[in-house]
Amino acid sequence: MDFDLNEEQRLLKESIDGLLTDSYDFESRKKYVKEKGGWSRTVWGKLAEQGLLGLPFAEADGGFGGGGVETMIVMEALGKALVLEPYLATVVIGGGFLRHAGSDGQKAAHVPSIVDGSKTLAFAQLEKNSRYDLFDVTTTAKKRGDGWVIDGEKFVVLNGENADTLIVTARTRGERRDKSGIGVFLVPANAKGVAKKSYPTQDGLHAADITFTGVEIGADAVLGNPDDSLALIERVVDEARIALCAEAVGLMDESLKTTVEYIKTRKQFGVAIGSFQSLQHRASDMFVATEQARSMSMFATMAADFEDAKERSNAVAAAKVQIGKSLKFVGQQAIQLHGGIGMTMEAKIGHYFKRLTMIENSFGDTDYHQRRVADGAGLI
Repeated sequence: MDFDLNEEQRLLKESIDGLLTDSYDFESRKKYVKEKGGWSRTVWGKLAEQGLLGLPFAEADGGFGGGGVETMIVMEALGKALVLEPYLATVVIGGGFLRHAGSDGQKAAHVPSIVDGSKTLAFAQLEKNSRYDLFDVTTTAKKRGDGWVIDGEKFVVLNGENADTLIVTARTRGERRDKSGIGVFLVPANAKGVAKKSYPTQDGLHAADITFTGVEIGADAVLGNPDDSLALIERVVDEARIALCAEAVGLMDESLKTTVEYIKTRKQFGVAIGSFQSLQHRASDMFVATEQARSMSMFATMAADFEDAKERSNAVAAAKVQIGKSLKFVGQQAIQLHGGIGMTMEAKIGHYFKRLTMIENSFGDTDYHQRRVADGAGLI
Protein backbone atom coordinates (compact mmCIF):
# COMPACT_ATOMS: atom_id res chain seq x y z
CA MET A 1 0.00 0.00 0.00
CA ASP A 2 1.06 3.59 -0.68
CA PHE A 3 0.98 5.49 2.60
CA ASP A 4 2.39 8.74 1.22
CA LEU A 5 0.15 11.75 1.78
CA ASN A 6 -1.19 13.59 -1.25
CA GLU A 7 -0.84 17.35 -1.64
CA GLU A 8 -4.12 18.20 0.09
CA GLN A 9 -3.33 15.89 2.99
CA ARG A 10 0.12 17.43 3.42
CA LEU A 11 -1.45 20.88 3.50
CA LEU A 12 -3.93 19.67 6.12
CA LYS A 13 -1.09 18.32 8.25
CA GLU A 14 0.86 21.57 7.95
CA SER A 15 -2.26 23.58 8.77
CA ILE A 16 -3.18 21.78 11.98
CA ASP A 17 0.44 21.43 13.11
CA GLY A 18 0.86 25.18 12.66
CA LEU A 19 -2.36 25.98 14.52
CA LEU A 20 -1.48 23.79 17.50
CA THR A 21 2.12 25.01 17.63
CA ASP A 22 0.81 28.55 17.98
CA SER A 23 -2.11 27.81 20.33
CA TYR A 24 -1.27 24.73 22.35
CA ASP A 25 2.04 24.72 24.16
CA PHE A 26 2.08 22.95 27.52
CA GLU A 27 1.70 26.17 29.53
CA SER A 28 -1.40 27.12 27.52
CA ARG A 29 -2.85 23.67 28.14
CA LYS A 30 -2.56 24.23 31.89
CA LYS A 31 -4.78 27.30 31.48
CA TYR A 32 -7.30 25.53 29.22
CA VAL A 33 -7.83 22.70 31.70
CA LYS A 34 -9.07 25.25 34.25
CA GLU A 35 -11.78 26.61 31.93
CA LYS A 36 -15.40 25.49 32.21
CA GLY A 37 -15.62 21.83 31.27
CA GLY A 38 -11.84 21.56 31.00
CA TRP A 39 -11.25 22.81 27.45
CA SER A 40 -10.91 26.04 25.48
CA ARG A 41 -13.82 27.48 23.47
CA THR A 42 -11.31 29.77 21.74
CA VAL A 43 -9.26 26.85 20.44
CA TRP A 44 -12.47 25.02 19.46
CA GLY A 45 -13.43 28.09 17.43
CA LYS A 46 -10.05 28.05 15.69
CA LEU A 47 -10.52 24.38 14.79
CA ALA A 48 -13.89 25.35 13.31
CA GLU A 49 -12.40 28.28 11.37
CA GLN A 50 -9.92 25.95 9.71
CA GLY A 51 -12.68 23.53 8.72
CA LEU A 52 -11.41 20.74 10.94
CA LEU A 53 -14.76 20.19 12.67
CA GLY A 54 -16.44 19.62 9.32
CA LEU A 55 -13.69 17.46 7.89
CA PRO A 56 -15.41 14.01 7.76
CA PHE A 57 -18.87 15.23 6.72
CA ALA A 58 -20.06 15.14 3.11
CA GLU A 59 -20.00 18.40 1.21
CA ALA A 60 -23.75 18.07 0.68
CA ASP A 61 -24.20 18.21 4.46
CA GLY A 62 -21.98 21.25 4.90
CA GLY A 63 -18.71 19.42 5.49
CA PHE A 64 -15.49 19.00 3.52
CA GLY A 65 -15.73 15.39 2.39
CA GLY A 66 -12.64 14.10 4.16
CA GLY A 67 -12.01 10.43 4.84
CA GLY A 68 -10.21 8.20 7.29
CA VAL A 69 -6.73 9.42 6.37
CA GLU A 70 -7.70 13.01 7.06
CA THR A 71 -9.12 12.05 10.45
CA MET A 72 -5.92 10.12 11.20
CA ILE A 73 -3.83 13.22 10.41
CA VAL A 74 -5.93 15.39 12.71
CA MET A 75 -6.03 12.89 15.59
CA GLU A 76 -2.26 12.33 15.45
CA ALA A 77 -1.71 16.10 15.64
CA LEU A 78 -4.16 16.40 18.55
CA GLY A 79 -2.25 13.65 20.34
CA LYS A 80 1.10 15.39 19.88
CA ALA A 81 -0.29 18.57 21.39
CA LEU A 82 -2.16 16.73 24.17
CA VAL A 83 -5.35 18.50 23.15
CA LEU A 84 -8.29 18.57 25.58
CA GLU A 85 -11.08 19.64 23.22
CA PRO A 86 -13.86 17.09 22.46
CA TYR A 87 -12.95 16.27 18.85
CA LEU A 88 -13.29 12.52 19.41
CA ALA A 89 -16.65 12.78 21.17
CA THR A 90 -18.18 15.33 18.82
CA VAL A 91 -16.69 14.91 15.35
CA VAL A 92 -15.54 11.28 15.26
CA ILE A 93 -18.22 9.54 17.35
CA GLY A 94 -21.15 11.93 17.23
CA GLY A 95 -20.41 12.77 13.61
CA GLY A 96 -20.02 9.09 12.82
CA PHE A 97 -23.55 8.28 13.99
CA LEU A 98 -24.98 11.17 11.98
CA ARG A 99 -23.00 10.25 8.85
CA HIS A 100 -23.95 6.58 8.91
CA ALA A 101 -27.52 6.69 10.22
CA GLY A 102 -28.76 10.26 10.35
CA SER A 103 -31.77 11.26 8.28
CA ASP A 104 -31.59 14.37 6.10
CA GLY A 105 -33.52 16.22 8.80
CA GLN A 106 -31.19 15.06 11.58
CA LYS A 107 -28.10 16.02 9.59
CA ALA A 108 -29.57 19.43 8.82
CA ALA A 109 -30.36 19.95 12.50
CA HIS A 110 -26.94 18.99 13.84
CA VAL A 111 -24.11 18.96 11.27
CA PRO A 112 -23.96 22.73 10.51
CA SER A 113 -23.77 23.47 14.25
CA ILE A 114 -20.97 20.94 14.68
CA VAL A 115 -19.08 22.39 11.72
CA ASP A 116 -19.26 25.98 12.98
CA GLY A 117 -18.31 24.94 16.52
CA SER A 118 -21.53 25.98 18.23
CA LYS A 119 -22.58 22.44 19.23
CA THR A 120 -20.76 19.54 20.84
CA LEU A 121 -21.92 15.96 21.36
CA ALA A 122 -21.26 13.10 23.76
CA PHE A 123 -21.72 9.33 23.45
CA ALA A 124 -23.57 7.86 26.44
CA GLN A 125 -22.92 4.13 26.15
CA LEU A 126 -21.00 2.67 29.10
CA GLU A 127 -23.07 1.15 31.92
CA LYS A 128 -22.24 -0.03 35.42
CA ASN A 129 -21.63 -3.69 34.56
CA SER A 130 -21.21 -3.60 30.77
CA ARG A 131 -17.40 -3.41 30.74
CA TYR A 132 -16.44 -3.38 27.03
CA ASP A 133 -19.49 -5.22 25.64
CA LEU A 134 -21.43 -2.80 23.45
CA PHE A 135 -24.51 -5.03 23.52
CA ASP A 136 -24.75 -5.07 27.32
CA VAL A 137 -27.48 -2.43 27.70
CA THR A 138 -30.02 -2.02 30.51
CA THR A 139 -31.06 1.58 29.82
CA THR A 140 -34.51 1.36 28.27
CA ALA A 141 -36.37 3.28 25.58
CA LYS A 142 -40.09 2.62 25.66
CA LYS A 143 -42.55 3.73 23.02
CA ARG A 144 -45.05 6.38 24.07
CA GLY A 145 -47.29 7.68 21.31
CA ASP A 146 -45.06 8.78 18.43
CA GLY A 147 -42.10 9.29 20.74
CA TRP A 148 -39.98 7.47 23.33
CA VAL A 149 -39.28 7.57 27.05
CA ILE A 150 -35.73 6.82 28.21
CA ASP A 151 -34.77 5.54 31.68
CA GLY A 152 -31.39 4.38 32.90
CA GLU A 153 -27.83 5.35 33.83
CA LYS A 154 -24.69 5.89 31.78
CA PHE A 155 -21.18 6.30 33.14
CA VAL A 156 -17.90 8.01 32.14
CA VAL A 157 -19.52 9.96 29.31
CA LEU A 158 -16.71 11.99 27.74
CA ASN A 159 -17.75 15.62 27.29
CA GLY A 160 -21.01 14.71 29.01
CA GLU A 161 -20.78 17.80 31.18
CA ASN A 162 -20.81 20.28 28.28
CA ALA A 163 -22.41 18.45 25.37
CA ASP A 164 -25.47 20.03 23.80
CA THR A 165 -26.75 16.68 22.53
CA LEU A 166 -26.28 13.19 23.96
CA ILE A 167 -26.17 10.11 21.73
CA VAL A 168 -27.67 7.39 23.93
CA THR A 169 -27.82 3.63 23.46
CA ALA A 170 -30.97 2.11 24.92
CA ARG A 171 -32.81 -1.19 24.83
CA THR A 172 -36.18 -1.19 23.10
CA ARG A 173 -36.86 -4.90 23.64
CA GLY A 174 -35.25 -8.13 24.87
CA GLU A 175 -32.95 -8.96 27.78
CA ARG A 176 -29.86 -7.21 29.08
CA ARG A 177 -27.24 -8.95 26.91
CA ASP A 178 -29.30 -9.62 23.79
CA LYS A 179 -27.58 -8.41 20.65
CA SER A 180 -30.87 -7.34 19.12
CA GLY A 181 -33.32 -4.80 20.49
CA ILE A 182 -30.80 -1.95 20.89
CA GLY A 183 -31.46 1.54 19.54
CA VAL A 184 -29.55 4.82 19.33
CA PHE A 185 -31.24 8.09 20.28
CA LEU A 186 -30.45 11.80 20.08
CA VAL A 187 -31.30 13.34 23.45
CA PRO A 188 -31.04 17.08 24.21
CA ALA A 189 -28.65 17.45 27.14
CA ASN A 190 -31.01 19.90 28.83
CA ALA A 191 -34.08 17.67 28.50
CA LYS A 192 -36.27 17.26 31.57
CA GLY A 193 -35.18 14.17 33.52
CA VAL A 194 -31.49 14.33 32.55
CA ALA A 195 -29.20 14.61 35.61
CA LYS A 196 -25.39 14.82 35.42
CA LYS A 197 -22.54 14.29 37.84
CA SER A 198 -19.35 15.68 36.30
CA TYR A 199 -15.70 15.08 37.19
CA PRO A 200 -12.19 15.25 35.70
CA THR A 201 -10.59 12.03 34.49
CA GLN A 202 -6.97 11.02 35.13
CA ASP A 203 -5.76 12.38 31.79
CA GLY A 204 -7.14 15.88 32.30
CA LEU A 205 -10.31 15.41 30.28
CA HIS A 206 -13.81 15.67 31.76
CA ALA A 207 -16.58 13.09 31.93
CA ALA A 208 -19.99 12.74 33.54
CA ASP A 209 -22.23 10.05 34.96
CA ILE A 210 -25.70 10.69 33.57
CA THR A 211 -29.08 9.52 34.84
CA PHE A 212 -32.15 9.48 32.59
CA THR A 213 -35.48 9.52 34.45
CA GLY A 214 -38.56 9.51 32.28
CA VAL A 215 -36.84 11.52 29.54
CA GLU A 216 -39.30 12.12 26.72
CA ILE A 217 -38.04 12.47 23.15
CA GLY A 218 -39.79 12.64 19.78
CA ALA A 219 -39.88 10.18 16.91
CA ASP A 220 -37.25 12.28 15.11
CA ALA A 221 -34.72 11.43 17.85
CA VAL A 222 -34.15 7.87 16.59
CA LEU A 223 -30.93 7.19 14.68
CA GLY A 224 -31.37 4.22 12.36
CA ASN A 225 -33.37 1.17 13.36
CA PRO A 226 -34.44 1.41 17.03
CA ASP A 227 -34.67 -2.38 17.29
CA ASP A 228 -31.43 -3.39 15.57
CA SER A 229 -28.61 -0.83 15.78
CA LEU A 230 -25.77 -2.91 17.23
CA ALA A 231 -23.99 -3.09 13.85
CA LEU A 232 -24.17 0.70 13.62
CA ILE A 233 -22.77 1.09 17.13
CA GLU A 234 -19.95 -1.35 16.40
CA ARG A 235 -19.03 0.49 13.22
CA VAL A 236 -18.87 3.90 14.87
CA VAL A 237 -16.96 2.53 17.87
CA ASP A 238 -14.46 0.89 15.50
CA GLU A 239 -13.96 4.31 13.92
CA ALA A 240 -13.42 5.74 17.40
CA ARG A 241 -10.82 3.04 18.10
CA ILE A 242 -9.05 3.88 14.85
CA ALA A 243 -9.00 7.56 15.81
CA LEU A 244 -7.60 6.69 19.24
CA CYS A 245 -4.86 4.63 17.59
CA ALA A 246 -3.83 7.70 15.59
CA GLU A 247 -3.95 9.91 18.68
CA ALA A 248 -1.77 7.40 20.53
CA VAL A 249 0.83 7.51 17.73
CA GLY A 250 0.99 11.30 18.09
CA LEU A 251 1.39 10.95 21.86
CA MET A 252 4.14 8.34 21.48
CA ASP A 253 5.90 10.44 18.85
CA GLU A 254 6.02 13.44 21.17
CA SER A 255 6.94 11.29 24.19
CA LEU A 256 9.93 9.92 22.28
CA LYS A 257 10.97 13.38 21.10
CA THR A 258 10.67 14.84 24.61
CA THR A 259 12.61 11.95 26.14
CA VAL A 260 15.46 12.15 23.63
CA GLU A 261 15.75 15.91 24.22
CA TYR A 262 15.84 15.29 27.97
CA ILE A 263 18.57 12.64 27.95
CA LYS A 264 20.68 14.87 25.68
CA THR A 265 20.68 17.62 28.31
CA ARG A 266 20.39 15.75 31.65
CA LYS A 267 23.88 15.25 33.03
CA GLN A 268 25.21 12.53 35.32
CA PHE A 269 28.86 11.96 36.21
CA GLY A 270 29.69 15.11 34.26
CA VAL A 271 28.24 13.92 30.92
CA ALA A 272 24.83 13.84 29.26
CA ILE A 273 23.05 10.59 30.13
CA GLY A 274 22.19 10.29 26.44
CA SER A 275 25.82 9.36 25.84
CA PHE A 276 25.31 6.08 27.72
CA GLN A 277 24.86 3.26 25.25
CA SER A 278 22.25 1.44 27.33
CA LEU A 279 20.00 4.52 27.27
CA GLN A 280 20.56 4.95 23.55
CA HIS A 281 19.32 1.38 23.11
CA ARG A 282 16.21 2.18 25.15
CA ALA A 283 15.48 5.21 22.99
CA SER A 284 15.97 3.07 19.88
CA ASP A 285 13.51 0.50 21.20
CA MET A 286 11.01 3.31 21.87
CA PHE A 287 11.40 4.43 18.26
CA VAL A 288 10.78 0.89 16.97
CA ALA A 289 7.66 0.52 19.14
CA THR A 290 6.33 3.87 17.92
CA GLU A 291 6.87 2.95 14.28
CA GLN A 292 5.17 -0.40 14.78
CA ALA A 293 2.21 1.46 16.23
CA ARG A 294 2.22 3.92 13.33
CA SER A 295 2.09 1.09 10.79
CA MET A 296 -0.85 -0.53 12.55
CA SER A 297 -2.62 2.81 12.85
CA MET A 298 -2.34 3.24 9.08
CA PHE A 299 -3.58 -0.32 8.56
CA ALA A 300 -6.58 0.32 10.80
CA THR A 301 -7.31 3.54 8.92
CA MET A 302 -7.44 1.60 5.65
CA ALA A 303 -9.57 -1.08 7.32
CA ALA A 304 -12.31 1.44 8.11
CA ASP A 305 -13.43 1.15 4.48
CA PHE A 306 -13.58 -2.66 4.46
CA GLU A 307 -17.01 -3.81 3.28
CA ASP A 308 -16.88 -6.96 5.42
CA ALA A 309 -17.73 -5.93 9.00
CA LYS A 310 -15.93 -8.93 10.52
CA GLU A 311 -12.77 -8.26 8.51
CA ARG A 312 -12.86 -4.61 9.60
CA SER A 313 -13.43 -5.58 13.22
CA ASN A 314 -10.51 -8.03 13.22
CA ALA A 315 -8.17 -5.47 11.68
CA VAL A 316 -9.13 -2.79 14.20
CA ALA A 317 -8.73 -5.23 17.10
CA ALA A 318 -5.25 -6.19 15.86
CA ALA A 319 -4.30 -2.52 15.63
CA LYS A 320 -5.58 -1.83 19.15
CA VAL A 321 -3.47 -4.74 20.45
CA GLN A 322 -0.26 -3.38 18.91
CA ILE A 323 -1.08 0.17 19.96
CA GLY A 324 -1.71 -1.04 23.51
CA LYS A 325 1.62 -2.87 23.69
CA SER A 326 3.57 -0.02 22.11
CA LEU A 327 2.06 2.77 24.19
CA LYS A 328 2.70 0.90 27.42
CA PHE A 329 6.35 0.33 26.50
CA VAL A 330 6.97 3.86 25.22
CA GLY A 331 5.15 5.47 28.13
CA GLN A 332 6.95 3.47 30.80
CA GLN A 333 10.36 3.97 29.21
CA ALA A 334 9.75 7.72 28.91
CA ILE A 335 8.92 7.96 32.61
CA GLN A 336 11.92 5.84 33.62
CA LEU A 337 14.35 7.85 31.49
CA HIS A 338 13.05 11.08 32.99
CA GLY A 339 13.47 9.71 36.49
CA GLY A 340 11.51 11.18 39.41
CA ILE A 341 10.68 14.39 37.53
CA GLY A 342 8.58 12.36 35.09
CA MET A 343 5.99 11.73 37.80
CA THR A 344 5.45 15.39 38.69
CA MET A 345 2.51 17.51 37.53
CA GLU A 346 4.96 20.11 36.23
CA ALA A 347 6.56 17.75 33.70
CA LYS A 348 4.50 17.21 30.56
CA ILE A 349 5.80 13.67 30.01
CA GLY A 350 3.68 12.41 32.90
CA HIS A 351 0.56 13.87 31.29
CA TYR A 352 1.40 12.09 28.04
CA PHE A 353 1.69 8.81 29.93
CA LYS A 354 -1.68 9.37 31.62
CA ARG A 355 -3.41 10.00 28.30
CA LEU A 356 -1.75 6.95 26.74
CA THR A 357 -2.93 4.82 29.64
CA MET A 358 -6.50 6.06 29.25
CA ILE A 359 -6.43 5.32 25.52
CA GLU A 360 -5.29 1.76 26.22
CA ASN A 361 -8.41 1.28 28.33
CA SER A 362 -10.86 3.06 26.01
CA PHE A 363 -13.30 0.87 24.05
CA GLY A 364 -11.46 -2.28 25.05
CA ASP A 365 -8.01 -2.83 26.57
CA THR A 366 -5.22 -4.92 25.07
CA ASP A 367 -6.37 -8.20 26.63
CA TYR A 368 -9.93 -7.66 25.39
CA HIS A 369 -8.77 -7.06 21.82
CA GLN A 370 -6.35 -9.98 21.92
CA ARG A 371 -9.35 -12.19 22.61
CA ARG A 372 -11.17 -10.56 19.68
CA VAL A 373 -8.23 -11.28 17.39
CA ALA A 374 -8.04 -14.88 18.57
CA ASP A 375 -11.78 -15.30 18.15
CA GLY A 376 -11.60 -13.86 14.63
CA ALA A 377 -8.85 -16.32 13.76
CA GLY A 378 -10.91 -19.22 15.13
CA LEU A 379 -8.46 -19.89 17.96
CA ILE A 380 -11.09 -19.71 20.73
